[in-house]
Amino acid sequence: MTATPTGRDIAYRGFRLAVDARLGTGVGVRSHAGGLELTDPVDRREHDGGTYEVGSWTSPPVPAGFAVAEVVPSWTARTPPGCWVEVELRGWHADAPTTGWYTLARWAEGEEPVRRTSVPGQRDPDARVDTDTLVVGEATVTGWQVRVTLLRPVGATTGPVLRTVGAVASGPARPATDPAGQPSHGTNGQTDESATGPNAGAAAHGPAAGASVAGARGVVLAVPRYSQRRHAVGGESRWGGGGDSWCSPTCMSMVLAFWGAGPPAERYAWVEPPGPRPVVVHAARHCYDHAYAGAGNWAFNTAYAGLHGVEAFVTRLRSLAEAEAFVAAGVPLVVSAAFRAGQVPGLDYDTRGHLMVLVGFTEAGDPVLNDPYAPDDASVRRIVDRARFEAAWQDGSGGAAYVVHPASVPLPAPPAQPNW
Repeated sequence: MTATPTGRDIAYRGFRLAVDARLGTGVGVRSHAGGLELTDPVDRREHDGGTYEVGSWTSPPVPAGFAVAEVVPSWTARTPPGCWVEVELRGWHADAPTTGWYTLARWAEGEEPVRRTSVPGQRDPDARVDTDTLVVGEATVTGWQVRVTLLRPVGATTGPVLRTVGAVASGPARPATDPAGQPSHGTNGQTDESATGPNAGAAAHGPAAGASVAGARGVVLAVPRYSQRRHAVGGESRWGGGGDSWCSPTCMSMVLAFWGAGPPAERYAWVEPPGPRPVVVHAARHCYDHAYAGAGNWAFNTAYAGLHGVEAFVTRLRSLAEAEAFVAAGVPLVVSAAFRAGQVPGLDYDTRGHLMVLVGFTEAGDPVLNDPYAPDDASVRRIVDRARFEAAWQDGSGGAAYVVHPASVPLPAPPAQPNW
């Protein structure tokens, strides 16, 4: 594909711990084919009344190549009962850290002994934590470093295994809409960037917003259609309030089902009453963030996907043209948008943040979505205006997307500034 400027700096870097462990620094851990395992604890930690043996892996500093505004980490791991992992980030510039460490997650696939949670209240002049995102403040940050601590109860013979960890860094966002609320376009259909704007002179990154990716137009992937609102009345209301707020785990359940990778029925046999689709209840429970009080933590959703044998991470895409490359490769995306009723015809409700599955494109290039906020499964499929939806996605979340795929299904070639 031809690279053309889009004006948004985004870079993703991931580490596969079976092969990339040597790139970082491990303490008390050992790499094997399944990932990085806590095998030789070097310290102990007291937490919430329990005592844990600990080890850690710290990545090398990862240069982004631009001034970083936000960093979102994601990971996949397995945590036997009683075990958990802690994920931290710090900012870098040149040859030194420029912020302290911030805790982005205390995570376990189950719910004991620690509650799966983001860690609110971390704020200083350098940066702050906003649920699943490190937001840079006054510090100069042009790179990042991640540290994952693995914890197991004292005396345990098995410990957590870290399979992957990575993060997406992004520069300051430019709104995709003009002050009147209409999508802003240059003469060639891409997002308009003034020659004196914040990204003037930026390197070519990827396909323009209006460009077409061969093989994507007219393709609609056979992702099953699940309505979150089937769970909204008379169903389970724990883990974020029930169906009205379960867009993210509902989308993740659709994508896992597409790949044939959802949990087996015995894993959600505890759901009582079983309701319309107990697998969605299972996902909501295991994506739930106790501090955020919801199931929409981006990294917790991709970590949940990772429990089912697939590759999964959070990134940001610059345009629907980049998303087309995934559809052409046969990979649906979960995307996050925000909009008011009437802003995107066909999505006639207000949301400050809503997850949908991008399943394809019409021949004309309009996005085809599985929108879980539909009242029933039959009406989940939506076709929306390309420019208006792209603006709601880019303005609403900076182009946030969950990428989920089996290792046997390759992703498209990344752009020059790789964001996957």
